[in-house]
Amino acid sequence: MLEILAITFPIFALVALGYGSVRLGPFVPSDMRALGLFVMNIALPALLFTAVAERSVTETLSPGYLSVFLAGGLATVAAAWAWHTARGTRPARKAIAVMGSTCPNSGYVGYPLMLLLLPEKAGMILAMNLVVETFVLIPLTLLLLESSRPRSGARLTTRARRAVLEVLRRPMVLGLLAGVAVSLTGLSLPSGVTRLLDLLAQSTGAIALFVIGGSLVGLPVKGNRTLAAEIVVGKLFVHPALTALALVALPLLGGLTIHDPDLRMAVILSAAVPMFGIYALLAQDYGHEGIASLALLGATAGAFVTLTGLLAVLS
Repeated sequence: MLEILAITFPIFALVALGYGSVRLGPFVPSDMRALGLFVMNIALPALLFTAVAERSVTETLSPGYLSVFLAGGLATVAAAWAWHTARGTRPARKAIAVMGSTCPNSGYVGYPLMLLLLPEKAGMILAMNLVVETFVLIPLTLLLLESSRPRSGARLTTRARRAVLEVLRRPMVLGLLAGVAVSLTGLSLPSGVTRLLDLLAQSTGAIALFVIGGSLVGLPVKGNRTLAAEIVVGKLFVHPALTALALVALPLLGGLTIHDPDLRMAVILSAAVPMFGIYALLAQDYGHEGIASLALLGATAGAFVTLTGLLAVLS
């Protein structure tokens, strides 16, 4: 247990340090935005580029891992949608609940966790997680959110197309695609460039966790506490449980399997991290930032216990 706490404690200690640094000083909330932009637009793209460019694509993108992570995410979308439909949750709240239950924070929480647990494979795991999240889970849940608005079908189609184009323009996606291109062509980058990219990549973990903590300060905490609790349960328990089920069921159904035991553990842990940091910001556009903020706070705090317990079970 002490070895497990040695992995999870530094992660959440950095989150707590970020929170305390904004709550008590010397940082202010706007500083977290600046640091977050650095991580999202510079450090993470560099990390993804190096993680993919330095390996062959077949080595980086494991079909078994991708299929299990995708199946677990889609199963969670379906389960959350069915649960909140049966509960009579209104469309916008239901879509927000589905998003919160399904979209993990792989870049800011998942990667630092893997960096401590599986340092040689952390970049590869992040790349595979972001492929599924960026191209399937996030666009799908954004489409569910947009469909809750009283708009025409044509308007929804137009906004869905814009959402896809917006995804393709993100620096993280561009870094990932550039890494794939270098890997496929076999180009060798100058040593000075690779060292620069490595330095940027190494800065990702600590700054990302610090930003997560600092960004929690000042979030609105008024909203439907029952729905927020259901979102927390969906993210921290249902999503990893359904991903574990997919890990077992897909090979039995003739699907792909994950042979590497490290990746088998990583795919479940990746599903068990809290939801992504801009969750409350996205919900604000629909007037439900209070629910999203409560869920984000609860999931971030609760993940220390659930991830520690899950690591104990999986190890």
